Amino acid sequence: MNELRMSRKPSQQSSQQPSPLPLGTKISYGAPSFAGAAMAIPIAIHLTIFYSDTILVPLGVIALVKALARALDAITDPLMGWASDRTQSKWGRRRPWMALGAPLAAVMFYLMFTPPAELTGVTAATWFAVTYTLYYVFHTIYIIPHVSLGFELSLDYNERNTLFGIREGFVIVGTLVAAITPPILISMMGDKRDAYQIFAIIFGALLVILYLNLVVRVKERQEFMERESNPLIPGVRRVMRNHVFKLLLAVYLVGSITGAIPGLMMPYFTKYVLQPENSDLWLAIFLACYFLGGFLALPVWVWLARRFEKKPVWLAGFTPGIFGSLSLFLLEKGDLIPAMIILFISGTGFSAGLFLGPSMQADVIDYDEFHTGKRREAQYSALWTIMTKFMVIPSMSMPLAILASVGYEPNVDQTEQVQFTIRAIFCLGPASMALIAFLLGWFYPITKSKHEEIWAGIESHKSGESVIDPITGHLVPPPDQRGVEENMGWQLDHFSLGELRSLLLNGKKVMARHIRNIALGTGIGFVLTVYLLMGEIQSLDKLGFLAVVYVVVAGLFFTSTLYHVLRYLVCLKFNVPAASVIEQHINVTRQMKHGMAK
Repeated sequence: MNELRMSRKPSQQSSQQPSPLPLGTKISYGAPSFAGAAMAIPIAIHLTIFYSDTILVPLGVIALVKALARALDAITDPLMGWASDRTQSKWGRRRPWMALGAPLAAVMFYLMFTPPAELTGVTAATWFAVTYTLYYVFHTIYIIPHVSLGFELSLDYNERNTLFGIREGFVIVGTLVAAITPPILISMMGDKRDAYQIFAIIFGALLVILYLNLVVRVKERQEFMERESNPLIPGVRRVMRNHVFKLLLAVYLVGSITGAIPGLMMPYFTKYVLQPENSDLWLAIFLACYFLGGFLALPVWVWLARRFEKKPVWLAGFTPGIFGSLSLFLLEKGDLIPAMIILFISGTGFSAGLFLGPSMQADVIDYDEFHTGKRREAQYSALWTIMTKFMVIPSMSMPLAILASVGYEPNVDQTEQVQFTIRAIFCLGPASMALIAFLLGWFYPITKSKHEEIWAGIESHKSGESVIDPITGHLVPPPDQRGVEENMGWQLDHFSLGELRSLLLNGKKVMARHIRNIALGTGIGFVLTVYLLMGEIQSLDKLGFLAVVYVVVAGLFFTSTLYHVLRYLVCLKFNVPAASVIEQHINVTRQMKHGMAK
């Protein structure tokens, strides 16, 4: 065993981060988020009510299309992460994809908000389905490389706060602009269709310009561009062994259960519960109050995170939203000024999570490199994105189905039952999930000192030294000194520990049959769920809660089927190593999984 090292001095991290990032780099990296956030707001806030109340597409259809489109992300997001990590070009791993995806997304954004006036019924629903789905496919192509690039631009614990703080500042400003621009354009143009067309042209063009500026001005880290990537499925397995990642992910998954509700339901809460004379104008005012609170609080949160570290500030950011949501539940018709005050206070909290979330993710990815020796920013961001997206699907779709089921009708006074349902969905759901997320987040373990030890450990591993894991306190040898040749270890990680034990006892044919049967089972589950979904689609006007559930379940089955089919194909070509190699891999994997490497 090589010499045991607890850690090196923090100053040795400087070899990894020789100098702070120039301000111009930080701004060029963050600026595209201005346009991206400005485009996200009309999609999250205005698109649903635009198609339901102006284009007259039934709510159930909108809910179903949203669920289907986001379920498709289960395939596109992991593939995009894997492809970005493996891309080799003179422009790097990330920038070619951003140069491709941003213009395509801009075109789909324009088409999504400019359906031809003659479209009605099925044709209008089809237009929405195609443009909405393709927009998110192209959005995936540029956003996952963008997020991944941020993880690797800086390796410094505190500078990441500044980098992501600047990016999220652009997000908030873009959101503010998007909140107030549509009502202004509607007043000027006199028609929602014309207003959204102008909005789509302006911000679609900005998206393309700002991403091309990023591609030209922001350089990727050369040492990361030259590293060999990992296979797709073993990479997923190793990501899910990172217990700190799983804890942080759990916090955001809980929050994602109701993540789409605030944006989705605010127009309905404003129009049908508070009932101002000009609901579009007041919606813009409420959004401006919320995001102005976040923008003003953002530099304060960044300063607090540097002064008191990330975790306590991150947790403090949950509290305004929790109490704000509960307060909004108590409001009645005409309570416009109280709503403005509550939304401003609530907004001060959300900006903490905006920049601290990705900053903490980047620290977690460093911890993964400590254990695996690989940099896999895009794979982490893709898995993070797809898991949270799957959790968001119900909150994007089910509230609409629930409203339809209790008697919602567009552009009329709603019954007390419908108003109560809107209030309960909009306020109580997000508050309860935020409280649970806060309690989970309490156990997040990475601090500044531990992060310095993680990087010191990475450097020690490069020198062939075993190091104490600063999180678990157990000894971790270098990735290439764990008794199994590295490439063979990645190959064996296509299979679970139980499957490898079966391989030792029963041979490859039995293991292959087991994986094939799982793929067949999930495939049958997919077909059955699609059949049940078809049974629910009896009428465009009567799509409901179950249809959305079936979409989510079908997406999970389909993703699982592809996953196991790929494993089965690998198994067929797999050259089984000596039993001693498999046994050593099982032992090392079990020990690493529980933080007990010897």
